Amino acid sequence: MTVSPMKAPETGAVQAATPEKPKASVSVLPAARRANDRLARFGRFVLRQVVPPLVILAALLMIWQVAFSGEGSGLPTPAQVWSDSSELILHPFYVNGPQDIGLGLRVLTSLERVFYGFGLAAVAGVLMGAAIGQSDWLMRGLDPIFQVLRTVPPLAWLPISLAAFMESGPSAVFVIFITAIWPILINTAAGVRAIPQDYRNVAAVLRLNQAEFFVRIMVPAAAPYIFSGLRIGIGLAWLAIVAAEMLTGGVGIGFFIWDAWNSSHLSDIIVALVYIGLVGFVLDRVVAWIGRVVSRGTAA
Repeated sequence: MTVSPMKAPETGAVQAATPEKPKASVSVLPAARRANDRLARFGRFVLRQVVPPLVILAALLMIWQVAFSGEGSGLPTPAQVWSDSSELILHPFYVNGPQDIGLGLRVLTSLERVFYGFGLAAVAGVLMGAAIGQSDWLMRGLDPIFQVLRTVPPLAWLPISLAAFMESGPSAVFVIFITAIWPILINTAAGVRAIPQDYRNVAAVLRLNQAEFFVRIMVPAAAPYIFSGLRIGIGLAWLAIVAAEMLTGGVGIGFFIWDAWNSSHLSDIIVALVYIGLVGFVLDRVVAWIGRVVSRGTAA
């Protein structure tokens, strides 16, 4: 008689304790699955995006090494480039004097000029393109002029800019500006002209002024066109500064290449070209990322 009341709480305790084990396993298993999913996605990203370029790069380096390893070769091999210019690769931010600085600092100097020139081109190109895109008369009158000016090579503007500004720094910024503005302006005008008429009707119903129409209607609708022009413009700006610095001097990456050529340091030139390519790639990806954020994924 006294045993059964004592056993009931024990079985109840066992029954109350047993449901706690599945709860712990339920909370642990999803976390483990999420970790495995993240690891699997990272593995797929590495296999699809990282491994192929590395394999191709290794193959190209091997071909380069074999093709130019003979005597009397005009170009250095990858092994010789590493032997001659390893300090430039491993220590990009050293400072030993006014003209003896690392390639990283030279790139930053060039990027500062690109920032000013491209920034001015972006602001002026978007505003002028927006105004021209809304007027058929301006488009017909200015488009032929723009098509002529945009075909002028960047270095052809350098003598004009030097004569106007009398200094190498502002001249280089002007060359960047005049080179980068055309694709931004033309693409913005095309994007504004492509805005559906329904959007304009909604703006008229809401009685939006020009500033509100520009911010709320024009920029979001034309964002894919605008950022396509900005991506082209930043690439042209980076090309223009390297070419301009070869002639204007200073401590930029372009002048470094010209000075290395005059000193017959081909290995240093190859390292500088790698720097230029990597920086250009990063600039393009940054502008593309900003475009996706602003346009909510509609810009390329």
